[in-house]
Amino acid sequence: MYPDQEGYSDHRGHSYGPHKDELLRRLRRIEGQVRGIQRMIEEDRYCVDILVQISAVKSAMQQVGLTILEAHTRGCVADALTHRDGGDEKIDELMDVIRQFTRS
Repeated sequence: MYPDQEGYSDHRGHSYGPHKDELLRRLRRIEGQVRGIQRMIEEDRYCVDILVQISAVKSAMQQVGLTILEAHTRGCVADALTHRDGGDEKIDELMDVIRQFTRS
């Protein structure tokens, strides 16, 4: 597959494209949760209740990240390996991002 063909994954047509609406919906929901946490702090809510909400936001962000990571692996990395176009570099990049992602 070449850059002008449908389904080609490069930096102009990101592999998470098919999930974009779902990702944006999730991020808007997370944004609302963060605003809720801000309100909870403004209202002097109980610490444990705030921490539970923070945990929920962290979990939701983790799911967004995993969706993008999977799309990148199945799209960008797989394309590079299939077309022998910088496959080793893509694997190195993938491993770096996995290391960074799993640190949190």
